[in-house]
Amino acid sequence: MDRNKLRKANTVFAALVVVLWGTIPLFAQASVDASVTDYRVGPQDVLTITSYDQADLSGKFTVETDGTFTYPLIGRVKAGGLTLRGLEESLKARLKDEGYFRNPQVTVSVETYKSQKVYVIGEVRMPGSYPLSGDMSLVEAIARAGSTLPSASGEVIVVHGTPGTTGPTLPSADANTERVDLLALQNGVIKQNIALKDGDTISVPKAESVYVTGQVKNPNAYALQQRNTTVLQALSLAGGVTDRGSMGRIKIMRIVNGDKKEIKVKLTDIVQPNDTIFVGDRLF
Repeated sequence: MDRNKLRKANTVFAALVVVLWGTIPLFAQASVDASVTDYRVGPQDVLTITSYDQADLSGKFTVETDGTFTYPLIGRVKAGGLTLRGLEESLKARLKDEGYFRNPQVTVSVETYKSQKVYVIGEVRMPGSYPLSGDMSLVEAIARAGSTLPSASGEVIVVHGTPGTTGPTLPSADANTERVDLLALQNGVIKQNIALKDGDTISVPKAESVYVTGQVKNPNAYALQQRNTTVLQALSLAGGVTDRGSMGRIKIMRIVNGDKKEIKVKLTDIVQPNDTIFVGDRLF
């Protein structure tokens, strides 16, 4: 993959963000609707409550730090920890039991998500914490963080945190993680676009590098952004072999168990992170 292709891949990912963001509901409307109604309300969330029985009961209400808010007629209402559907049922029950309406019709939605967050760290343009909407997916979270950098690896690690986590959770052997193939996501594999939960951390690691030197057009270090990169693909990152270079005189310098090894390779061989590929001169 050359640099023009890498730029194209980044452009494709940006376009994919728009496409997936707009089309996922067409493929998975039921799951998206379920995730919204299953969202659990928390402190600082701003709710929109609509009453079809009395317009004065409709409005926006901010959940306070103790998880409650004040609602007309019935006073303090516990919302923290309830799903939107559960809160609707609670409001209906109180309005009925306290004698205000026989069959109250109330709906609840979230105007502003503030109580739940996800964290995006690593090789993205704007790492940080982002409010979790009811149906936020991996693509949306990466988009909010400004998309990935050219230095990003071909994999994203999602660390599932504990609800209420106050900061990002780094990947570890003990963490509950999912690994997502970023290239598959770029190619439109919808199942890679996993749904996120409160406290999740999206970690975008930096790609490991391979060094290309000798008789190539642009000797330098290059990010390995796809698995199983071949020698030929690595050479293409460096612009290919010069007129003075020999495709038959390519070798790799590789560290094996702390020792430097020189390995003669074929164009179809797979390179490893931190390899140095050297292209020798033509003999005549």
